[in-house]
Parts: sequence; structure tokens; C-alpha cells
Amino acid sequence: MTTEPTNPSFDIAHLGHVEVLTNRFEESLDFFTRIYGLKLSGQDEHSAYLRAWDDYEYATLKLTKSDTTGVAHIGYRAASPEALERRVAAIEASGFKVIGWNDGDLSHGRAFRFEDPFGHVFEIYYDTNWYEPQEEAEKAALKNTASAFAGMPPRRLDHINLLSEDVTEFRRFMITCLGARVTEYILLDNGRLGGCWFTINNKSYDLACTEEHGGGKGRLHHVTYATDQREDILRAADIFLQNGVHIETGPHKHAIQGTFFLYVWEPAGNRVELANAGSRLVLAPDWQPVCWTEADRKKGQAWGLKTIESFHTHGTPPVAGKE
Repeated sequence: MTTEPTNPSFDIAHLGHVEVLTNRFEESLDFFTRIYGLKLSGQDEHSAYLRAWDDYEYATLKLTKSDTTGVAHIGYRAASPEALERRVAAIEASGFKVIGWNDGDLSHGRAFRFEDPFGHVFEIYYDTNWYEPQEEAEKAALKNTASAFAGMPPRRLDHINLLSEDVTEFRRFMITCLGARVTEYILLDNGRLGGCWFTINNKSYDLACTEEHGGGKGRLHHVTYATDQREDILRAADIFLQNGVHIETGPHKHAIQGTFFLYVWEPAGNRVELANAGSRLVLAPDWQPVCWTEADRKKGQAWGLKTIESFHTHGTPPVAGKE
């Protein structure tokens, strides 16, 4: 017996990039390139444009100088120019805050910006700049790979986790504005949603939203890049240790989404994850979201150590007097 489709729209192709703010720009840039293993595609006066070795776009992480930390905006690439216009029309009719069109930056063309009820800025775009190796050493040996790799190394941008005071309202925002669907969620005993995991394609998730426990607004929980193998994450742990990087928790395995993970803080305090989910995809058009109860969550991760307290309270920018 089949059920109704749960994939309302495929107008959005994938999570394209995340702009992260840092008040320690040079140290953060050194972390993301020399230690974490991203490639520097280019720089302008305010930002560095970074990508993993198999990201086809010019940048998946825009690192921007600031007097604070956290996320400046989240970018999604539309499936076509027509799909972009359809989504813009849906957003304009949604009642959510509209910022409007901008001319883009070094990594992509014009984009349409809008905002969730909690202060996170999103943009959607279609025209993008494909990465071209700038040196012979950057060229991949195989034509079907974006560039050569070295180090840990992260393969591609995987997902972002945002914090909000009302996950139910954030869910409405994602479904209405981006045509996203929920693949898994946490239902607390009091009836509130404790977290939702969203996808806009067949990937198991590209964005998570969890409940804000730190008293902040519009905050970032973490940005995640995927590795090719779980063993890459074990090697990364040694590299982080060697370079004095704060390892917050992991390597362990999440129960939700089944991801093998490692969390660290980059020099400005933004949480960054390396993760490997294997080849898990959501192919069923009538996928029914998996519900995790409060009792389920109290069991902890699938395996590994108990989740530490800072994982529930730390976000960026920090809240004065809370951390």
C-alpha cells in the first residue's frame, strides 16, 4: 500500500554554501585550510572563499571578517532559473520576511534573500561559478573529480545545524519557503518539537534545526563537511590533537541519521563537524518521517560516550553570561 508523496518540491537542488563569521579571521582561515583541509578558491577585502575537494562550486564556505561569530547566511542553489522564480514567488507569498535580490559575490550570481522568524538569513540562486583548478597540482587525476585532495580530507559540504526557539515554526518556514521535507524529528513529552532534520533532494538531510537552550537568537550550532570514509575522521582527530584544536565530542555515532561524527571548535568558537553517513539516501517519494521520543533521546547516541553538556548549550555567537 502506498501513501501520499512527502516530497513537496524539487525546486531546490542542494545546499550550496554557508557564510560563517569570525572575529579571529587569520586564525580561522589557517584552521580551515591548513588543519581542516578546505581549499582556498579566492579572497576579497572581507571574505575568504573555501571549498572541499569534491565540491564543484567555487565556494561552499564563505569565511567573513566580523566583530562577532555565527552564521551570516545560508545559500541554496535552485534546480533551474524557472525553479528559482517559482520559489521566489512562494517566499514572497509566504508572509515570512523578504530581504530581496542581491548581485551575488565571487562564488555565484544574483540571489534572493529572505529570513526565518529567528534571524537566520537564507538565499537562493541559480547562476554559479564552477571551480577551475588554479595550479597543476590542484587538478584531479580523474576527470570526474572536482580537484586533487590532501590531508584529512573533507570531501563536500554536508549540512548545517541551526538553533531556534520554536522548531515547529521553523519547520513551517522550511516547508513553505524551500519545499523541504522532514526525514527525522524529535517529539518531546510536552508536545514540542525538539529538533527536525530536513532535505530538499534525496540526501538524508542537508539542514537540521534543534531547540535553542542558550537564550540566543539566530544562532549557529554547527557546520558539517562529509568525509569519504570513517577512517578519515579518526585521522582528523589525531591532526586536531597535534594542532591544539579543541575536540568537543566524538568520534561517536549518532542515533538520529546514523552519522559517524567528530565535533571541534575552530579558533573563533564556531562549532565544526566532520561526519560520515555512508551512502544513506532517502529514495522513497512517500518517506514517512522517523519520530524519536524523549525517552529515545535519553538513551544517548547510538554508541560512544554520553553527549556532553556544552553540545546542548554552546552556539555562536555566544550569549553573555550563558557560557
